[in-house]
Amino acid sequence: MKEKPIPHKRKAEDDYEYTLILFNDEYNTFEHVIESLVEICGHDPVQAEQCALIAHHKGSCEIKSGIKQILLSMRRGLIDRNLSCEIK
Repeated sequence: MKEKPIPHKRKAEDDYEYTLILFNDEYNTFEHVIESLVEICGHDPVQAEQCALIAHHKGSCEIKSGIKQILLSMRRGLIDRNLSCEIK
């Protein structure tokens, strides 16, 4: 008896996991960055502070992973607050 092939379910682009990356800059204050991460990305204040410090010392920090469509919305919010970020 022949086995039926299992159909491969192809994922849509939005099903893949992406990462939102925050870049350090020389003009935004830590308070502004922390407040933005809390309000836009849903970080708690300690997590937001740690991300701000990592970006400051290393030049960038991965601040959120998830579905591209959601990260695009967060990226727009951060850019509206003059923060530098990208999705990879």
